[in-house]
Amino acid sequence: MTEIAKPAPRVAVVGTGAIGGAVARRLLAGGCEVAVWNRTASRSARLVDEGALPAASIGDAVAAGDLVLLTLTDHAAVRQCLAALDTDLSGRTVVAMCTGTPDDARSAARRVAALGAHYLDAGVQASPETIGAGAATILYSGHRPAFEEHAATLRLLGGPRFVGEAPEAAAVWDLALFGVWYDAQLGLLRALETVREAGVDVAGFARTAGVQLGHVVAGVPGTVSELLEADYPAGPARLTEHLAVVRRLIGLRSGLRLGDGGLPEAAARIEELIADGRGDEGLTATIG
Repeated sequence: MTEIAKPAPRVAVVGTGAIGGAVARRLLAGGCEVAVWNRTASRSARLVDEGALPAASIGDAVAAGDLVLLTLTDHAAVRQCLAALDTDLSGRTVVAMCTGTPDDARSAARRVAALGAHYLDAGVQASPETIGAGAATILYSGHRPAFEEHAATLRLLGGPRFVGEAPEAAAVWDLALFGVWYDAQLGLLRALETVREAGVDVAGFARTAGVQLGHVVAGVPGTVSELLEADYPAGPARLTEHLAVVRRLIGLRSGLRLGDGGLPEAAARIEELIADGRGDEGLTATIG
C-alpha cells in the first residue's frame, strides 16, 4: 500500500532576531514550510536564502502559516503586531514566544481570540544556540488542543512542556524560574559584598557558600512536600530561632548596594506566626 505523505507543517515566524532566526532555521531543517517577516526586512534576507518564504507584511506572514510564532523582543511588540491584524484567523494557532507578565498573556489571549485563533503563551527557557539542540525547554500554556495539534512541530525547537490551560500559566512559571535564579545569584552577591567589606577571605568564603547553596537545592523535595501537605516541621531550626538570625542579618546587610533582600518583610511574617503560637514550626510555614 502506498503511504500518502503528509503535507509539511506551515509555520509563520514573525520577528527574526536571535531567537526568531534560530527558530526559523530549526523549523526549516525539520522539514517545515516557513514564512518569515520582520519589521526590518533585511534582517530576514539570510533566512530567505536558506529556504524561508519572504512575507511582504505581517498579514501575509500570518496568512501563510497554520502555526504563527511571534518571536519578538517583548509583549509591547506582540501587542503592536496583533493590533496590525484585522483578518479572520480561524483555524490558526498564535504563540507568543517572549517573556511577559500574566497580564500580558491574558491580554494577548483575548486579542487572538477576537481574531478567531487559538492562543498559546510560551516561556522560552533557552538561548538561541540551544534551540533544537536538545538543551532547550519551552513552557506552553493556553489552548490545550492547539498545543497537542502542533506538539510535533514545537518539539523541533526543544522539549515542550504544557503547564496549564490558563493563558498566563507559562508566564508565571517562566518568571518564577527566573526569580529563583535572581534570588540565589543576588543573595550570593550580597554575601560576597558583606564579607569583602569586612575584610574576610572572599575566595575561602565562596567555597562554603557553594556548600550552603547545595543544601537549598537538596532540600527542595522536602520543602515542596511540607507546602503541599501543610505540615511545617522545624527541621534545622524553629521560627523563633530563625527570627533571631534574620534580625542579625538585617543589621549586617544595612547599607549594602543590593539592599537587604526583603528580610524585614520576612521577619515581620515570622513575628506574626510566633504571635499566633506557631513559633515551633519551620520556615516553610511563612508561605503556608
